[in-house]
Amino acid sequence: TDAGLAVRHGDTCAAVPESRSGRFRCAAPPAALPRNSRAMSQTDPRSTAAAPASDADITTLRLLATARDLALSLHARRRIPLQLTLDSTLDRDLGLDSLGRVELLLRLERAFGIHLGEQILGDARTLRDLLDAVRQAEPAAPPKMTAEPFLAPGPAEPVPATACTLPEVLDWHAAHHPQRPHIHLEETDDRQEIISYGTLREQALRVAEGLRRLGLVTGDPVAIMLPTSSEFFPAFFGTLYAGCVPVPIYPPFRPSQIEEHLRRQAAILSNARARLLITTEERRGVGRLVRGLASSLHSVATVAQLSASGTGSPVPLAPHDVALIQYTSGSTADPKGVVLTHANLLANIRAIGEAMAVSSSDIFVSWLPLYHDMGLIGAWLGSLYFAVPVVIASPLRFLARPEHWLWTIHRYRATLSAAPNFAYELCLRKIDDASIVGLDLGSWRMAINGAEPVSPDTVRGFAARFARYGFRPETMTPVYGLAECSVGLSFPPPGRMPVIDRIERDALARTATAVPAPPGDATALEVVACGHALPGHEVRIVDASGRELENRREGRLQFRGPSTTAGYLRNPAATAALIRDGWMESGDLAYIASGDIFLTGRSKDIIIRAGRNIYPQELENAIGNLSGVRRGCVVAFGSHDRLSGTERLIIVAETKLEDDGHRAVLLRQIEDLAASLLDTPADDVILAPAHTVLKTSSGKIRRSASRQLYESGRLGVHPPPVWWQAAHLYWASLGGYFRRTATEATALLYAASWWALLCTYGFVAWTLVATLPGRERRWGAVHTIARMFLRSAAIPFLETGIEHIPRQGAVLTANHSSYFDGVVLAALLRHCPTFIAKRELTTQFVAGTFLRRLGALFADRAQSSEGVQSSAAALAAARSGQTLVFFPEGTLTRMPGVLPFHTGAFYVAALSGSPVVPISIRGTRSVLRGDQWFPRHAAIEVDVAPAISAAGDDWTAVVKLRDAARDEILRRTGEPDLYAQNMTLSPDPAPPR
Repeated sequence: TDAGLAVRHGDTCAAVPESRSGRFRCAAPPAALPRNSRAMSQTDPRSTAAAPASDADITTLRLLATARDLALSLHARRRIPLQLTLDSTLDRDLGLDSLGRVELLLRLERAFGIHLGEQILGDARTLRDLLDAVRQAEPAAPPKMTAEPFLAPGPAEPVPATACTLPEVLDWHAAHHPQRPHIHLEETDDRQEIISYGTLREQALRVAEGLRRLGLVTGDPVAIMLPTSSEFFPAFFGTLYAGCVPVPIYPPFRPSQIEEHLRRQAAILSNARARLLITTEERRGVGRLVRGLASSLHSVATVAQLSASGTGSPVPLAPHDVALIQYTSGSTADPKGVVLTHANLLANIRAIGEAMAVSSSDIFVSWLPLYHDMGLIGAWLGSLYFAVPVVIASPLRFLARPEHWLWTIHRYRATLSAAPNFAYELCLRKIDDASIVGLDLGSWRMAINGAEPVSPDTVRGFAARFARYGFRPETMTPVYGLAECSVGLSFPPPGRMPVIDRIERDALARTATAVPAPPGDATALEVVACGHALPGHEVRIVDASGRELENRREGRLQFRGPSTTAGYLRNPAATAALIRDGWMESGDLAYIASGDIFLTGRSKDIIIRAGRNIYPQELENAIGNLSGVRRGCVVAFGSHDRLSGTERLIIVAETKLEDDGHRAVLLRQIEDLAASLLDTPADDVILAPAHTVLKTSSGKIRRSASRQLYESGRLGVHPPPVWWQAAHLYWASLGGYFRRTATEATALLYAASWWALLCTYGFVAWTLVATLPGRERRWGAVHTIARMFLRSAAIPFLETGIEHIPRQGAVLTANHSSYFDGVVLAALLRHCPTFIAKRELTTQFVAGTFLRRLGALFADRAQSSEGVQSSAAALAAARSGQTLVFFPEGTLTRMPGVLPFHTGAFYVAALSGSPVVPISIRGTRSVLRGDQWFPRHAAIEVDVAPAISAAGDDWTAVVKLRDAARDEILRRTGEPDLYAQNMTLSPDPAPPR
């Protein structure tokens, strides 16, 4: 046959389709192949005998032939026919990247007249997987030009301008319009899931309660490895409602790179010190592998598991609490965790909304990944703030069918959408006119183009191609942003035509000056304007010495404003390099003209060769246009040459050519093109196979990583088989599990010894208190034994301000974090105090006897009459010169934070004239958390503040004294204010008349 292939299925020799005509010819007779062989091999074209083929055989053969045709088109000069089986892998055997998979998907749909689900793009590993999908697929339906009219919910209430945190934003919307549709999650063309503000809040609170039941506390990072699905949204806000910090990471996509992906994710989790990974049930196995590689990760859970425990209550947050750790995509270096607060995110969202004139009448369509800042903050959280209905689809749907994005804008009459430049380019190259007949893009008012360099050709080409479908040129909106500024930094005014600056190439390279090029200059460099700095933000261009440059001079772009990060998580060196005299280093080179920012390249990517700046992006784009080079798969970087003291120019281009002669021609073309563009030849040009050029999850070229591969001699080396990677990861994770087991065993031994010591010292203390005469002697024994216990348990104990405690006649008030607080106060106080304890303890033989022998007073807030008596007894004790000890919160919570204070202690202090001494205890919650009996090793700090006296003895003075003491403790503990959290405490005892 033309394909030169035959397939044997049992004893039947099936017909083989001709690759071009679609007709079938007979393949080799049964004797030509071993029994039950699935191999495709060259056949004798003289053989003509064949048995009738079944439908299953024909389906298999057509799929193999389609895959082979595509593989041959990618390897056009291959001399030996490709050997394919149903077990051939898409990555290693066929050499298909993401776009290659898309092309195969489209060819199979055309060949079989079916519709394949987008999920097969990521799930399929072999041709057998595709065969199963083809057999189960539904017949293809004509493209939907119309659908049920989308009824926009209309304008909403004014924006939550007073909200200080993201949970407050959601709370505001849930309170004002809980039923208003917020998210339209497109699962298929016919199935959407609508999530309202009220539903999202309820689901998120369930997740928050599940996190608390797993032992997570305020400030704990929680990794979220979820695809675009209805689970992501409650997972994100549930993490925030629990007071934890979400860390979005992307799930594995291609099995062939599973080891690199998981090791990269494990490094992120280790840097973040994430305690929990939220993922899907299908990916829990992957999560367990990562858990073995990241020592901080304690457990892996799904949203369903977390939501099973019921609805909880939100943890109060402050504007400057961390709201998100956004890991950079790592296009120039290893990924770094950008720390963003609620204040940062809301400032950026509000500024972007002002720049884009966003209102609740807009409609946003997004297929951007939710683990990426552009999809997470720019698309979803921005829409949430402004009550904009947001239509969210899977990135796989766009990759498989770019026209789906445009049809979704058409159906929903969307006004806003965003994507990187490659997405607009993909629409230009992959969408045929037949699939968009009747498309109307007239509602689209801003097409945000950012997250990567904006191509002038793409800007012009997209506007020209889709003009007849209602797309207006001024809709294209090139922008600039970066994770260190939350997401956005500069936007052009709405409705402005894209501005493209033509400058002299040589002047920019030699003098760093953007000189306007004359109209006839064919060598001119074109740069797209990315708008002006957002409201409240500033940008400037500086030279190497930090001196601000004038207009049209290229230099380092710096910025500052309320959206900027405070730095990178646990990376002081990178943070120091980021922040210079209050300005942030973007890492980009740019110039400013007429107030617009024009980006020229990454400063770390610039190649300095013989005193000349070489911009790799322009060279990469030009080489990518050569026939035989895989577009978007070219990287140029500098490699330091020790002999010359300058950089060598290295170019790596992926190619589909196999023939030596054609490769030699392409090599010369690349060398000539580089020389003509740069006036200098490349030092090394490498023609590499597919998947050699490394990219980030968002498609950016990873130049630094490519340089490292080149210098280590590993560039172009194929990754090992998936089974080998999985085995390697398994063994590596075993080491992590062994280390984790050792750590847990050590913790268990410590807990056992801790309780043994506590019981031993406790028995001695109780015996001495029960038998020794005199309160001072009994307390002296308790104080000594408490300090001995802390030393024996190896608990660091730091006390400051002890001189502020008088010998007698004071009211000591301490925050209550743990049952261990009493031991700590016993170790702190040298002179015998009088504790105010709960009356319930009097019924306990051990505790009751112990406290009575120490002279404690018992209070019962549940009964008003008892409260009056206990307040009177405490007042009498204070007037007699005793030092009283109160826990004015009255109870404790396992959640970090300071609860509201009861007024009893301050009433006693005001009426007796005793000073109040606020005592802040830190660390006891870590040693022994409420509702738990498993102690952990941690340091304890006690900070005694100067005494505070009441300004009178009336009720106003009592309240002011209470608030002053609480503010002092709150400030010194550094814990959240839980005043609004607890609304069900028993009432304060009424003061005696």
